[in-house]
Amino acid sequence: MADRHIEVSLVKRGVHCTAKLLDERAPHTCAAVWDALPLSGEVYHAKYARNEIYALFPPFADREPPLENPTVTPIPGDLCYFSFAGTELGTKAYGYDTDVRPGTTVVDLALFYERNNLL
Repeated sequence: MADRHIEVSLVKRGVHCTAKLLDERAPHTCAAVWDALPLSGEVYHAKYARNEIYALFPPFADREPPLENPTVTPIPGDLCYFSFAGTELGTKAYGYDTDVRPGTTVVDLALFYERNNLL
């Protein structure tokens, strides 16, 4: 398979970058993200993982991708996929609102920059 790339943009800031999907390391996750494109939403700056921006989406895959290529120390340029039940991080500070209810799932797509990130 040829390399696949996606563009990540902060439109209001005029910032754009290109991310290479690591199909060989995370084929199910990459397929889920690729098939859901285009995606857009509000972007938040992480408070605990340090150098991270992320957007939250309703689940977009037919089936939740399995854990692939996991890390607890993302490096600059890593684009990570997380999913959370509505009660795991249910606070407005993380971008969740009152519509997030127990039994719901939220997908978090996170882009890491700089070093010393820790999940």
